[in-house]
Amino acid sequence: MKKTVLIALLLCGLNNLSAQTVVFSQDFSSPDATLFSSGWIQTNQSEPIGPSVWYSPSVALPAFATGGNTGGNTSFITADLNSTTGAGTISNWLITPSINVKNGDIVKFYAKKGGTGTGDIFADNLQLRMSTNGDGSAIPSSGATDLGDFTTLALEINPTLNATSFPFTWTLYSYTVSGIQGTSLIPCKFAFRYYVTDGGSAGTASDIIGIDDFKVESTTFSNNDFFKQNFVVYPNPVKDIISVKNNNNSTITSAEIIDMNGRVVKNLAVEGLENGQNNISDLTEGLYLLQITTTEGVGMTKIIKK
Repeated sequence: MKKTVLIALLLCGLNNLSAQTVVFSQDFSSPDATLFSSGWIQTNQSEPIGPSVWYSPSVALPAFATGGNTGGNTSFITADLNSTTGAGTISNWLITPSINVKNGDIVKFYAKKGGTGTGDIFADNLQLRMSTNGDGSAIPSSGATDLGDFTTLALEINPTLNATSFPFTWTLYSYTVSGIQGTSLIPCKFAFRYYVTDGGSAGTASDIIGIDDFKVESTTFSNNDFFKQNFVVYPNPVKDIISVKNNNNSTITSAEIIDMNGRVVKNLAVEGLENGQNNISDLTEGLYLLQITTTEGVGMTKIIKK
């Protein structure tokens, strides 16, 4: 059921995307005191509650030898297994200030699991949730099952708590806002929920995760479908080699394939798009999104990997 809902959320708003501007960004390079005085909120609703909160490390952490995605060894924010004590349910929240968004706007962030994927590995989970009530949002306050007003599950990394499914390298995730009534901007809040059942030092799951470079990009709507106006992708369905015909010689700056969990699973070589040089045979069969960013705007379309 969750997967079906997530696919629907990702596919909404594919048509008529045009120019993008960054309306909110946070690279977590500032001290925690600055972060939380600027409107960010954290609340640990784990059961039983532990001593750990979301924090930007003051010194480099061994689990994050490469530091943040950008900005150095302490320029990211993290949560860990000590969110609970013994064995319990971790539900540790990090919530953004109110951000004005509309359908089609894009939320992006990088995430990784601490460590390198060797030795003992304990499963981790991260959810991105959304409230459409802005500063009036009810903040979770009554334990591990309380969602407050953050009932929209935008995306989830490793919902099945597979030990090796949370990436050990900084990985870009993307969510396209949908489900907002009308076309106007409305104040919303986004929440990261570090959520692990049977977590903690005595549990079977949970270790440490990090988040970096959170931003929201606003899209300007057009009457025409930007991708269809400018590009043709072929073949589609595709087995191995994917190509894109650039109808209007648009200046392409990046091309990405996004899976149904919102994760960027492959960056395509821009110079090879029209020359059949991008091999995606390593991807599993299924439905993906192809997102092409140009100097004129952003286009997105569905592709089927067979």
